[in-house]
Amino acid sequence: LTGSPPQALVDDTEDVSLDFGSEEELALRKAKIRHPLATFFHLFFRVSAIITYLFCDWFSNSFVACFVTILLLLSFDFWSVKNVTGRLLVGLRWWNQIDEDGKSHWVFEAKRVPTIAASTEAEARIFWLGLIICPVIWTVFFFSTLFSLKLKWLALAIAGISLQTANLYGYIHCKLGGQKSISRATPRFFVTADAPQRQTRRISEDRTEEHRKTGTR
Repeated sequence: LTGSPPQALVDDTEDVSLDFGSEEELALRKAKIRHPLATFFHLFFRVSAIITYLFCDWFSNSFVACFVTILLLLSFDFWSVKNVTGRLLVGLRWWNQIDEDGKSHWVFEAKRVPTIAASTEAEARIFWLGLIICPVIWTVFFFSTLFSLKLKWLALAIAGISLQTANLYGYIHCKLGGQKSISRATPRFFVTADAPQRQTRRISEDRTEEHRKTGTR
């Protein structure tokens, strides 16, 4: 029996890159709300302050109780938006720090995170809509109390505008200030990077001039 010549085993398998990250990324993009608790409290305190301002007279006749309740809701909203919801929902953060010389510096940060850890479009839309619409409502309250001569409520309207506009101002700087700082730092970098080359050129030119002078002598 003549056996057939041995045939080389051919491995038909191919290297296939399994991209598990893309599947996870698509699943996260489809998720509407990834941080439901942060999204809830982003709107809860500020909406509660507005509702309490409108219907406080129905529940209590004490102006002091209404004033303290609304002011507490505005303070909770300011703290939660500044320290928690902005960082989780849109990856932005701002704060004020004092250096060793006692000077106050405002710091605006935009966190660069991978797409998997980024927030969804629904969360970002809720964040910015709540951040913009509520100060406008408090501005309407300010003019309504001013024209109706309800001066005792004017302080609350001013507090609502101040606290919520501060967060809006800070997050707008976080969103837009990063590109400006990069554009300002870029020409400075090239100037400092080009400075050693200019210095070496000047040294070489000075040496050539000295050699010429000694040669002529």
